[in-house]
Amino acid sequence: MEKTLRFLFFLVLVGLGWAAQAAANPPTVPGRLVLKLKPGQSAAALETAFRTLDVSNVQQKFPRAIAPSPEKPGSVELRGIYQLQVPATLSLDRARAVLLGTGLVEYVEPLYIRLPQYQPNDPGADSTLTSLTTSQYYLKQIKAYRAWDITRCDSSIVIGITDGGLRLTHEEFRRQIKYNYADPVNGVDDDGDGYVDNFNGWDLANNDNDPGYDINITHGSMVAGVSSAHADNSVGIAGLGNKCRLLPLNIYPNTPSGSFAGVEAVVYAADHNCRVINMSWGAVGGYSRYEQDAMTYAAVNRDAVLVAAAGNTNADLLFYPASYDHVLSVSGVSSTDQKSPSATFSHRVDLVAPGVSILTVSGYHATWSGGPADADYVAVGGTSFSAPLVAAAAALVRWQFPQYTAAQVAAQLRQTTDNIYDLPANSTWINRLGTGRLNVLKALTKTNLQEARVLSTTFSPTRVVYLPGDSIRLMVTVQNLLQPIADLTVTVTSLSPHVTVRQGSFAAGGLASLARTSNTTTPFRLVVANSGIPLNTKATLRYRLSGAGGFQFDQFVDILLNPDYVVLDGNDMAVTLTSRGNLAFDNLAGTVGAGVTYRGSSNILSEGGLLLATSPTRVSDRLRTRAGQARQSFFSTAQVVRVHPGPRADQEARASFQDSIPVAGSLARSVGVAVRQRAFAWASPGRRDFVVLEYTLKNITADTLKPLYAGLFMDWDMPTSDGTGRNAAAWDSTRSLGYTYALGQPAPNLPAVYAGVKLLRGGAPAVYSFDNNAPVGAPVRLADGFSPAEKFLTLSNGTTQRTAGLPGGADVSQVVGARLTKLAPGDSTTVAFAMMSAPSLLQLQAAADAASFVFATLLPTRLAGFASAFNAYPNPTTGQLQLQLPEDFGPATVLVLDLTGRQVMSLRALGRQVDTNLAGLTPGLYLVRAVGARRVLTRAVVLQ
Repeated sequence: MEKTLRFLFFLVLVGLGWAAQAAANPPTVPGRLVLKLKPGQSAAALETAFRTLDVSNVQQKFPRAIAPSPEKPGSVELRGIYQLQVPATLSLDRARAVLLGTGLVEYVEPLYIRLPQYQPNDPGADSTLTSLTTSQYYLKQIKAYRAWDITRCDSSIVIGITDGGLRLTHEEFRRQIKYNYADPVNGVDDDGDGYVDNFNGWDLANNDNDPGYDINITHGSMVAGVSSAHADNSVGIAGLGNKCRLLPLNIYPNTPSGSFAGVEAVVYAADHNCRVINMSWGAVGGYSRYEQDAMTYAAVNRDAVLVAAAGNTNADLLFYPASYDHVLSVSGVSSTDQKSPSATFSHRVDLVAPGVSILTVSGYHATWSGGPADADYVAVGGTSFSAPLVAAAAALVRWQFPQYTAAQVAAQLRQTTDNIYDLPANSTWINRLGTGRLNVLKALTKTNLQEARVLSTTFSPTRVVYLPGDSIRLMVTVQNLLQPIADLTVTVTSLSPHVTVRQGSFAAGGLASLARTSNTTTPFRLVVANSGIPLNTKATLRYRLSGAGGFQFDQFVDILLNPDYVVLDGNDMAVTLTSRGNLAFDNLAGTVGAGVTYRGSSNILSEGGLLLATSPTRVSDRLRTRAGQARQSFFSTAQVVRVHPGPRADQEARASFQDSIPVAGSLARSVGVAVRQRAFAWASPGRRDFVVLEYTLKNITADTLKPLYAGLFMDWDMPTSDGTGRNAAAWDSTRSLGYTYALGQPAPNLPAVYAGVKLLRGGAPAVYSFDNNAPVGAPVRLADGFSPAEKFLTLSNGTTQRTAGLPGGADVSQVVGARLTKLAPGDSTTVAFAMMSAPSLLQLQAAADAASFVFATLLPTRLAGFASAFNAYPNPTTGQLQLQLPEDFGPATVLVLDLTGRQVMSLRALGRQVDTNLAGLTPGLYLVRAVGARRVLTRAVVLQ
């Protein structure tokens, strides 16, 4: 079967554009998702949600996986994982909202494409390799020859090579493959494992029984040569694994229906008795719970040693799968033990192995001088070839210490490395190249070793990032993997000036081999600095485990501090605010920010943010536009900060940003406004369901902006128990309240069914509700983007478009805004909104009324002062109202304003007392403003 790379490249290119993945993430398989059901749930329960999202080809990923066992703490369930095909135009965040909203699903993720970690050497490298003895220098460097005197392993230990296909007929491989004699090639699944004729291994990417090589993908043969080339055959090279066997598993597609299958190959290898699994592939970023589940299953449920290449980027970064828990991360060094020039380094690296000029099987048909026509070799470099050295060493250790678990084998390898940090060339990377360079002899002969290790870390509160002033509790689970340790102590130290450890010692006491303990009852306590933290700072914490007899072992964990957003979480509604006007998230992928939640719910706001406009072409925002992209009109002038407590609320947030100033004579595409954003949240009863957002807008152009429109775009996703995600949007004109609500039954354990935005202050109210997937030709249709002209329409169309999604429900969005008649050059005005959520419409309306009252009484305008001497009786009132002015106030004009700032009544006050009647007005909250010769006083009045 002819195999080429073009389908892989097609998937990579398409994947780059699908689901608007963050730039730091690897590409994804287009139109494909994976989800995990909560325990006790079935995929059939999601049928309605699947119909809503137009899901097809639902497949259980690992139906034959073994169940988690209480005898194996930390083991996981894989049988609840399903793969879905969805339309390529469906956003990941929309799919997440609908599926997570059912309450039946643990996570929803894309399928990442991980690439081989191959770094070819320069063209002249081969000319220096004059003999086999010198070409495999690394065998002597890692003490392989002496190690083989201890053991050369045997065919019972199998290394799973999850990579490109293998040259099955190659002289170095054909006697090393672990053939499955229980399932010969006869068209029948003789061994009943669900794979027909998997005699030679399996091609997971294309779902066939041919794991053979693609002439363009020789990486698998190169990797397998390092670990498993046939020794003592008088030809070519010797793999470090010697007599261990290998199982070839192809993970790269070569057919139109194929797709990257590294994770599937790991599970297959674990289920087919591979005691060691090598992964010389990966990518920067893209942490996946699905992938971590698969790694945990292989390592804990199936007790396989997982080994992965740490990456070929000369930087300190997380690289997956190497950086997952239960995976040995292997970086590379040269023949002199200096870090390889391109090798990745980090605190997640476990150890290093040679990775420069590694002679191995080429996989091509070129003839190697002195060997048979099918035996060819090449010197290559990269951590791809460091990893299989460690995988082969793990296989030898498994044979030498058959009683060891996979975790103990990993500990044995870590604790027997040779120190490389004494080399001046490596001083830059201390503690970021693991414990040292692989020494196979020591790994097979040392028996008095100790290693206690932090197995898991739990931060409380659980967050992706931590904000200035945050207090953190830190719980750890510790296990002793090797010989018993007495008087074990775990000490946590901050290596960052921005984190202070308040309580950092845990006396674990004596631990027998494989015993565990935790500090759940007395957690470590940390505090983040209140100020002075640069944006997106990584802070490193060091665990130092020490015990009697001189045992000491260090581990590290990183936390991210001071992102370019804050979260107001002081009441029942937690809201993310960014430095540039967005709400919920700072990117379309939904990976930067904590979203918007209500009483511990999942995220309920897919996308939100400020919109400003003066015409269909002059629009400023950072919202979606088209093709998975977002406009970038606003730039930050003062980073968003959280004040806790604030001067006027229990939590406050402040930020400043602006768009560009239109150039005279050019086609202006920006409005030219500087924005000062303020947000307020209260924890007191009656004020827990809303957050007030206040925007002060300043005209920074030389022209009067008339009119100026300002509003909030909100793509709410209120989940339902039937999984349809059927929402509708409506408008409460008496309250200037636009809201979205779930049709049908609310999702289990989700308190929020309604969410909305109320205009508190500004010009004439505006609302525009619409179906995101409206038919082609609709005035606004997010399915094909959100153009500036469409955004202007939503702001400038008044209140005519009040509802959407009725009667059957839809994926809806809403813009709630205000029309400001004009804003002169240099002038400022304020527009204010309240974001809110509640279990019912009645409670939402109550929250809206409470927000109005709070805004009027606790957040007075800067121009109109409040004075205790300006009184109103009775308040609340059913109509009759008596006003009392200060003695020295003098004649005044008394204005009655509704909360949009519109004047509804005016009267003249000549003395201290004024009597009036509000009975003709709509019940609600009003501002009564007395305008005198020297000052302005304001009172809030509630009309019942």
